[in-house]
Amino acid sequence: MKYRHAFHAGNFADVHKHVALVSLLRLLTRKDTGLLVLDTHAGRGLYDLAGAQAARSDESAAGIGRLLEITDEWPEEVTDYLDIVRRVRRIVGNRNAYPGSPLLALAALRPQDRLALIETQPEEHAALRGAVRRALGQLPAAEVNEPTIECADGFQRLAAWMPPIERRALVLIDPPYEDTAADFQNVTAAARETLRRLANAVIAIWYPIKYGKDTDAWRERLAANLPLQAGGAATSVASLELWIYPPDNRVGLNGSGLLVINPPWQFAERAHRWLPALHRRLDPSAQGGWSVG
Repeated sequence: MKYRHAFHAGNFADVHKHVALVSLLRLLTRKDTGLLVLDTHAGRGLYDLAGAQAARSDESAAGIGRLLEITDEWPEEVTDYLDIVRRVRRIVGNRNAYPGSPLLALAALRPQDRLALIETQPEEHAALRGAVRRALGQLPAAEVNEPTIECADGFQRLAAWMPPIERRALVLIDPPYEDTAADFQNVTAAARETLRRLANAVIAIWYPIKYGKDTDAWRERLAANLPLQAGGAATSVASLELWIYPPDNRVGLNGSGLLVINPPWQFAERAHRWLPALHRRLDPSAQGGWSVG
């Protein structure tokens, strides 16, 4: 596997995915009961946008860079996300730092919650451990539990974590999609297995939009083949998509999608407010669009 997320950290797709993640965490932590957050493809947790890899692509300039230069009022979800980005930068003492999903989750969780981070690449896993250790050193000891960090295949480790003792879970599945067809198959299998073990699990699946018709077909197949809930009810699904180029051409990454299985109450309704605001800033030339379905 050659994928390194550092080349793409903080780009428009990261911003879309991470605002949605923060929104999910805020809604799920409204209940007093504990929550397990499981990140199956955690990456290194923290990225330096001034580093050689990120600077080489400079994708963050059209992502988090555009948001931070705007002083307008944002919807609550975007404000929460930007507050965490700024907080992490203060903690690590680097104004160019960008937190991946592990540190975003760490900043949003409570003492009764648990965080499990899985990363298969040894180099990225070592960097992840260092980033988490550094962040924990700046947080009050009673504020969060120390995450469990594994160097393993996230798809294969799902069964070991499900069902959790809390009986509540948010599972983030975000593979690299180097082999897009294989990863779509793995994601589908992982979602079905997770629901078989914990029917009420909230599953957030990030996916690239390279050619919209292919993505639509996969998403519809996945939703149609999810296990039924108790009493035979269909499992609820929400899809949030943002694209900055027309989704019907094959030039590369046209957009970012997040499929949320068992979305919490009001998640999709709130996305109707923050997603168009996000799109306006990330797509100033209005070549793309957004959707909540």
